[in-house]
This record gives sequence, structure tokens and C-alpha cells, in this order.
Amino acid sequence: MFPLRDDAPRFGTPFITLALIVVNVAVFVYQFSLAIESPGAQQTFVETFGAIPLRAEQALAGRYPLIEGIGPVFTSIFLHGGWLHLIGNMWFLWIFGDNVEDELGHFTYMLFYLACGLLASVAHILANPESMVPAVGASGAIAGVMGAYLVRFPSARITTLVWIFVFITTIELPAALMLVYWFAIQFFSGAVETGGADTGGVAWWAHVGGFVAGAVLIWSRPRRRRYRRAYYY
Repeated sequence: MFPLRDDAPRFGTPFITLALIVVNVAVFVYQFSLAIESPGAQQTFVETFGAIPLRAEQALAGRYPLIEGIGPVFTSIFLHGGWLHLIGNMWFLWIFGDNVEDELGHFTYMLFYLACGLLASVAHILANPESMVPAVGASGAIAGVMGAYLVRFPSARITTLVWIFVFITTIELPAALMLVYWFAIQFFSGAVETGGADTGGVAWWAHVGGFVAGAVLIWSRPRRRRYRRAYYY
């Protein structure tokens, strides 16, 4: 299932969501330029700024430079592995991020997004402590946005693209149904996957960790009163 749009009303301009999309695209364009220049240069970039679990563990234990081991836990959420990875992540961020930004306010939403990305990276590191494969992508942070959306907008309707054998159609689903289904896929995929830490692939536990973090973080906050702008004559 792939979300196309939602019907939750937006009450303001999602400046932070737009800025995050621009930053992610800009970083990927830079990655792409490195690949054109030299595949080795791009690989070095990813290995420097991608989150490598074993390095993070060693940095915390004092056996690796702290900045080089822990810094990529943050920077990795702005890197992507390919155009489809980037486009898919940015589309999900656009669908769900604007309403969560409305709910939290711009500055708090920015901190929330970064916190979800950090906690998603931590979940991946805990699940794969010996891995030397760089983890990159905004998926964990965006999963946090989706978890927050589930808590605040469970009854919103999501127009969703679905594949039924060879047929493609669209249906409207409650956000709760779609997001719980998405979370279940991430959880069970992570539970049954073997060898992913050493061979690369999807960081399922980052998705799970980010989603849970987003749901918990927004659960503790009071609802924000939001008003449509009105013009009086």
C-alpha cells in the first residue's frame, strides 16, 4: 500500500517539513555528484556520515573517536541509498509531516523529528551491535512522524494506492488501519530477517524504533488548539 493523500486539514504552512525535504534532496544531489566524480568518493562519504553500529559501540566504550562514532548517528538521517529511497521517504514525509508539524508547532516539530531519527538509529544499533554496514536514510525519523500521526489523527482518511494481483486501484483507508498495518510489516520483517546486519538491506528495527518513539513522544504532549485563519469584512 502506498499513500497518495490524506484528508486531515492543514492550518498553516509546513515550513519545517518543506525545509527537511529540501535538505534531504540537496544532500542526495551532492552524494550523486560524488558518484559521478568517483564511486570511491561516494562510498567514503557514506562510510563517514552513515551510522555504523560497531563504531558507535566502540566510541561509547572509548575505543574509537567519539565524534566520528556518534556524530553519524545524527548525520545518517539526511543520507539516502538511491533515488527511489529518497523519493519514497520524502513522499511519506510530505503526506504525514504537515499535520504533525501543525500539531506540535514548527520548532518543537523540528526537535521531535531529530529525536525520532536519533532514537531510530539507536534501535538499529542495539539490534545490530556488531555491524560495520553504514545505515543511511530518513526512514526512522519519518516513521516517528507516522507514529505521531497515528496517535493524533487515527480517523483521518488516507487515499491509498493498492496492488491486487495484477490490478492497481485506490481505496480510502482509516489512518489507524494503514499505519498499524505498516508497523506490523516492519516489526515482523525485522523479527524474521537474518543476516541483514552484515549484508545491508532494510533497517527494520530503525523503523520500529522511530515509530514507537514518535507515538510515545507525542502522547505525552497536550493537544494544540489550531485555528484556520479568518478574514473579517
